[in-house]
Amino acid sequence: MIDYLQKILTARVYDVAKETPLEKAANLSARLNNTLLLKREDMQSVFSFKLRGAYNKMAHLSPAALARGVICASAGNHAQGVALAAKRLGARAVIVMPVTTPHVKVHAVKARGAEVVLHGDTYDDAYAHSLVLSERDQLTFVHPFDDPDVIAGQGTIGMEILQQHQGPLHAIFVAIGGGGLAAGVAAYVKRVRPGIKVIGVEPVDSDAMDRSLKAGRRVRLDRVGLFADGVAVRQVGVEPFRLCRKYLDGVILVDTDDICAATKDVFEDTRAVLEPAGALAVAGAKAYVEQHRLKGETLVAVACGANLNFDRLRFIAERAELGEHREAVMAVTIPEGPGNLRRFCELVGRRSVTEFNYRIADASSAHIFVGIQTTGRGESEKIAAHFSRHGFRTLDLTNDEMAKLHIRHLVGGRSPLAAHERLFRFEFPERPGALMKFLDSMSPNWNISLFHYRNHGADYGRVLMGLQVPDTETKQLAVFLQKLGYRYWDETENPAYRLFLR
Repeated sequence: MIDYLQKILTARVYDVAKETPLEKAANLSARLNNTLLLKREDMQSVFSFKLRGAYNKMAHLSPAALARGVICASAGNHAQGVALAAKRLGARAVIVMPVTTPHVKVHAVKARGAEVVLHGDTYDDAYAHSLVLSERDQLTFVHPFDDPDVIAGQGTIGMEILQQHQGPLHAIFVAIGGGGLAAGVAAYVKRVRPGIKVIGVEPVDSDAMDRSLKAGRRVRLDRVGLFADGVAVRQVGVEPFRLCRKYLDGVILVDTDDICAATKDVFEDTRAVLEPAGALAVAGAKAYVEQHRLKGETLVAVACGANLNFDRLRFIAERAELGEHREAVMAVTIPEGPGNLRRFCELVGRRSVTEFNYRIADASSAHIFVGIQTTGRGESEKIAAHFSRHGFRTLDLTNDEMAKLHIRHLVGGRSPLAAHERLFRFEFPERPGALMKFLDSMSPNWNISLFHYRNHGADYGRVLMGLQVPDTETKQLAVFLQKLGYRYWDETENPAYRLFLR
């Protein structure tokens, strides 16, 4: 058995890493009625914790292995950590990245002296190719999470937390992707102060560790969410799973809106802008406090990264209010006629209206898409019931992903020409030719009747598309969607679509 306490205490990370501060989030602590401390790993030179594990792994290689060089597959923070470590140790570094990787990340890795190989559309493609190159060129593969030396390097964060805060501590919250960070922190904390809880945090659409712990074995996800790309891992590592199964006190799941709200919270306290994966632990701490009605305790959240594409800020800002449960989004049907719109506004009262979209439906009624500022969870249902009691049929869309992402920008898009329309949400890879692949694969008998796209600065773009497909060609449509290979959702029966577009 590996003695992780010894490995962490003797880890070689401080040649490149610094001991990051443990700072109180004053505003958020006051709102939560608990003391929340942020472990500021976003302040490392590569703006992430990843250089700890990468350097510790490479510092333990033999001189001969270092002379041959190292290789890894990564589209983000691990790539920069390996590149920096290799530069410091004077070793060759080859980083295999998917062709969909944003240019800013490719440039950052090249600027640190590493060789970049672009291969495949996904991380899995890049990972497979890196193994081929590793064997061909006798390069040492530096795994992002499934390696004892990498885990030990990340575990030095747990060591620093306990050195920096020696008083009572209820729980430490750690983001989970492949599991290396959570495994390292938990392995140290549970050996030194076992009464402190270590809780992992995952997005609801990238919950490989949560599912694996419940199943008692490593579970491989068919798909992972793309928003928190730093933790978008289909299967956790063998060694991280063993350690998390032994030491972790549980896993909290949060959604995209929760992460956006946490990003805003950290910004308001520190003026730092975390990447989605970096804000994950803060979102988990907030959810834990709410679920357990916790008061008067001290919590730590590891702010593990800040490598954010600037273009993504628009999306985060839009969704932060929803994640904080400060905005309700709903569709309200009002009778056409003098005074009815005024009566609806009177029902809104003194609440702030965050969005208001109106489009006449027919001679008898109209549909309004409205955003209303709220003060907390559950209030949207009360507002909807309030409108309904006064004769305005209301549909609460606060938790409807398509409504929040697309419909709010497309209200009023009905067309009498859109016969046999089917509505789909797609995730397209952000690279030239993605749309052409779609069009080339599509039957010439079908027509695109609706198309909506917004660039959110991610590796994948989100598209809402209406397809006019004859009822006799439903089977051909199913075959087309399967062969296409893009992630999609059939939204034809979505009530928001039927109210505003069909």
